[in-house]
Amino acid sequence: MTTTTKRLEGKVAIITGGASGIGECTAILFADHGAKIVIADIQDQLGQSVCEAIGPANSIYVRCDVTNEEDVKKVVDTAISTYGKLDIMFCNAGIVDPNKARIVDIEKTDFERVLNVNVTGVFLGMKHAARVMVPARSGSIISMASLASNIGGAASHAYTCSKHAVAGLTKNLAVELGQSGIRVNCLSPYAMVTPLASSFMGLEAEALVDLLSSRANLRGVTLTTYDVANGALFLASDEAKYISGQNMSIDGGLSIVNPSFDMFKYPRDL
Repeated sequence: MTTTTKRLEGKVAIITGGASGIGECTAILFADHGAKIVIADIQDQLGQSVCEAIGPANSIYVRCDVTNEEDVKKVVDTAISTYGKLDIMFCNAGIVDPNKARIVDIEKTDFERVLNVNVTGVFLGMKHAARVMVPARSGSIISMASLASNIGGAASHAYTCSKHAVAGLTKNLAVELGQSGIRVNCLSPYAMVTPLASSFMGLEAEALVDLLSSRANLRGVTLTTYDVANGALFLASDEAKYISGQNMSIDGGLSIVNPSFDMFKYPRDL
């Protein structure tokens, strides 16, 4: 890309869960647009591989368990000591619980584990990003919500609770940090092929695409991690300089559909 088309030129970004899936794709895209990248993850080998793909001059890997505050603090401090500032915090790390439909079958430990990573982990990322962004009076904090943050029945109880919490925390923090010129938003995509989704559904990529496409609202298009990364790129860039407190849906309109109504089920010529 030419300098004029690089939308994050000179910016520094931390991406939690940046070693695979949406995080990996976003890390590479952000780097292509001129950002210095700090990948925070517990998947050491994969994290190092992403850094190699980006290039050591533009990225570093820091091992980080997002539920451990000292780890999160270390990632932010490393970004500052290495690159001198922090412009973008993408709280992307997340997990799912075992695929159990009935609440009576769900273990308390599994429920708590999901909320610990998906909610507390996001809180800690936001907290320590704010610690360095507030004095600078600028920054963009983005978190990963989900289609499940808007509707019921799209995911497990624990995952749905966690993503509703992320959406609420995003709005609340946008109010506080807006006074310091910091924007806070989240993304809510439909499901797509990622290692996390494939593991949860127990399906290989092709079968998972077929299943998701059969349930989608927007037909003829398949959602990919690149599409979600582009949403994060927009929110991180100056093009979104007056957008804050938003939960941006990337779901092909699925969250606005009531499946009980089938008036458009069979499109006809008008």
